[in-house]
This record gives sequence, C-alpha cells and structure tokens, in this order.
Amino acid sequence: MVVREKYEQHLVDLNQLLIDLCEMAIRAFDKSVDTFLEKDINQAMMILEQDQFMNRLEQHIQDEAILLITKQQPVATDLRRIMMIVSAASDMERIGDHAVNIAKETIRLGDANLHYSVEKVEKLRLLTKTMLEDMLAALATEDLPLAKAISKRDDEIDQLYGEAIVELVESAKESGAKLEQIIQLSFICKSIERIGDYTTNLAEGLFFLLKGTHRELNS
Repeated sequence: MVVREKYEQHLVDLNQLLIDLCEMAIRAFDKSVDTFLEKDINQAMMILEQDQFMNRLEQHIQDEAILLITKQQPVATDLRRIMMIVSAASDMERIGDHAVNIAKETIRLGDANLHYSVEKVEKLRLLTKTMLEDMLAALATEDLPLAKAISKRDDEIDQLYGEAIVELVESAKESGAKLEQIIQLSFICKSIERIGDYTTNLAEGLFFLLKGTHRELNS
C-alpha cells in the first residue's frame, strides 16, 4: 500500500472510531434514562463504570489525530476533517458525562416515590435520541441539508425542557414534594437538554468540514 493510500485509510479508521464513540454515547444516554424510569440502581452503577471506556476512546481519537497531523501534515479539507472529528469526539464524551449525571441522580433518588409525572422526561428522551441518531446518519453520509434540519429540532427540546421545569415547580407546590427530589429531577431534565445542544454542535462541525467556515445553525 502506497503512502497516500495508507494515509487515506488512517482517515477512514479515525472516522470509524468517531462513529463507534457516537454509538456508545447514544446507548449510554438511552440506558441512563431507562435506569431513571425503572429505578434500576444496579444498571445506573454500570453506566458509571462503563463511562471509562468512552473516555478512553475519546482520548485514543485525540492521540490518533495528533499522530496524523504531525506525521502527514494534512492541509485544507483533510485538516478540517481531523479537527471536526476531534471536536465531535469531545462532544460525544460530554454526552457520555451527562448520561453519567442522569445515572448519579437516579442513584440519589433511589426507589422513592416520585411526586411528578415522568411523561415529559420520556418525551425529552425520545426527541433527543431521535435527533442524535439522525445526526449520526447525517455525519456518516455528510448530508449537510439534513444536519441543518436536524439542528432545528433543538428548539423543540428547549421548549419541552422549559415546560418540564414549570411542571416540576407546580408539582412541588401541589404535592409538597421534597425540594431535593425536585432539584434532582431538574438536573436530569437539564442533562437531556444539554445533550440536544451537543447534537447541534455536530451539525455545526459538519458545516465547518464541508464549507470551511464556522456557523451557528440554531441561533
């Protein structure tokens, strides 16, 4: 295999590592919400333990990117691609961190009865998970129009998050729920909302890759 072919294969491999990390992050997020809804403390503990694998993969992607830059000195599109992959990997690792945050709040809540309907949390999870999965598909095919459209869904998540917080406050007034429980539930909703923000970052990263300029797609 000639040098150029090896270099291109390294880029393909690096991109696949990002895809792998994205899939891990989506699974971790989905499982973390499941643990909350099912009050599964054992599964929540597993999510905490498994986070190290995402951290290591994100670090591996960074290391491989540095090697490519120092050894091959890529220019133009190739350099943008590597930068986009590193940035996206960082966002995916943070999504994993938010999955951990949800798991931690689940552990703190334990098996206590919730004085709050989880309907909004379920809707937030569905919207965010679908947004993540569709964005992953847009990244894989480098479909910029699709990525732009997906990023607009973050407005729905923001609106639903706001409604959830209002309901939490009203629930506290009506049922006398403990302040600590309300705060923990708020943190869970906030973590899901933040994951939507990181998904928008992926769309902006794809714009940077294909257009060579930075642009906020949901401002």
